[in-house]
Amino acid sequence: MGDFEWACFAAQQGAEKVVKALHMKLGTIACGHSVFELLDGLSEDLKPKESLMELAKSLDKFYIPPRYPNAHPSGPPYKFYTSKEATEAIKAAKEISKYCEGKILETG
Repeated sequence: MGDFEWACFAAQQGAEKVVKALHMKLGTIACGHSVFELLDGLSEDLKPKESLMELAKSLDKFYIPPRYPNAHPSGPPYKFYTSKEATEAIKAAKEISKYCEGKILETG
């Protein structure tokens, strides 16, 4: 539909929620909104590979700017996000979700 800024934000939100679900399953406390920090807060044996951590960092950049009309030097957010960014954000969120869902199922 062309709502690329919203797709980027929604991808970040989805990844954030699934990592928090993993923390809940493990009985650990998960505060904040950074996907990277939430993953980094997992125990060493559960932390994902660096490549997944990099995807988390890329998603974190979509937490605030897509939602606020004054987050960019000029113009509304929809003018600054592309189909490519939205596609990559959704792909990143799916990879993080797959990782977390796998860990949730492993813990029974």
